[in-house]
Amino acid sequence: MIKPTFQSLAAAALAAVVAGASLPALAADFTIRATANSNENDEDYDGLVVFKNFVESASNGAVEVEIFMGTQLCSKGAECLQGVADGSIDVYISTSGGASGIFPYVQVLDLPYLMSSDRIAEAVLAGDFTRRMRAMALDDSDGAIRLMTIGNTGGWRNFANTKRRVQNPGDMEGLKIRTVVADLPQELVRAMGASPTPIPWPELFVSFQTGVVDGSKNGITDIMGMKFPDAGLKYITLDGHAYMGALWWMNNKKFMDMPQDLRRVIVDGFADLQQATFASPKRKSIQAYADFTAEGGDLYVPTPAEKAMFKEAAAPVYDWFKANVDGGPEIFDALTSAVAEAEAGLNRGTAQDIR
Repeated sequence: MIKPTFQSLAAAALAAVVAGASLPALAADFTIRATANSNENDEDYDGLVVFKNFVESASNGAVEVEIFMGTQLCSKGAECLQGVADGSIDVYISTSGGASGIFPYVQVLDLPYLMSSDRIAEAVLAGDFTRRMRAMALDDSDGAIRLMTIGNTGGWRNFANTKRRVQNPGDMEGLKIRTVVADLPQELVRAMGASPTPIPWPELFVSFQTGVVDGSKNGITDIMGMKFPDAGLKYITLDGHAYMGALWWMNNKKFMDMPQDLRRVIVDGFADLQQATFASPKRKSIQAYADFTAEGGDLYVPTPAEKAMFKEAAAPVYDWFKANVDGGPEIFDALTSAVAEAEAGLNRGTAQDIR
């Protein structure tokens, strides 16, 4: 038997490569066009990269994911969700404010002081609460728009301002606080004794400089990413009044047109995306808080008694939400029940873990 020489093996390998290169790449069975109105420094992008990698690998190339950051496909919540509904966009991430014009009950995520920690929020959003909201959105969109998961986009909202340290709701009196146009955040600011002032996000830096507004309710990564300290923002109160939920929407027809095994891949991919967006703000906030204090910023952590004062002041917002938002009572009960269940489970586990 004649053994092949190294040269003959190399020649055969080269021939195989050349032959393979001449063949067209196999096209994916499905292509998902996903967009986020942010940039590649954002946790939305981190989530999409994880989603793309998982879905394309787990589907063995049957599903391709195309990522469009910024405003290439759409620029506003209502416009982008319309794109999801008509199929020109397959996946879109919105804040609750961005989706509230179409699904007003998603503002439940902005209700203050209902979720007390990352562990509680993550347990709630990974469970049946999100499925309840999915069913409501499918019904209201005539089966066109599917809520896939709820992640995070920026950590926790805290009150921040240019004027003074805020230790309790009384210190908010007279401050002009920037909000979005949605009713709920304006109701919250009023409940705290401050004046809500709707300002477009791109105009906020100059609004701080000129005194049009004195403060805002944002996460630390947004504050530092937009360089608001350079505009005079000096005080942050770590009241953590709202977990900054990110709603990931998908064209329901695109999802349901896939065979069941690929739908499972997509669901698993969104679970990985969710975990990535849960984790990303935690890491990024460490440096952001360090940078804020290094630049002379003042961070204040309310005492438990002061935190209770904030929650008590915000209580009228719950009644307003249930009375004025379509689907408000149903989704409020779903969230508070899920929070209570998550807290009970966490307490049971912790009791065992510390023994």
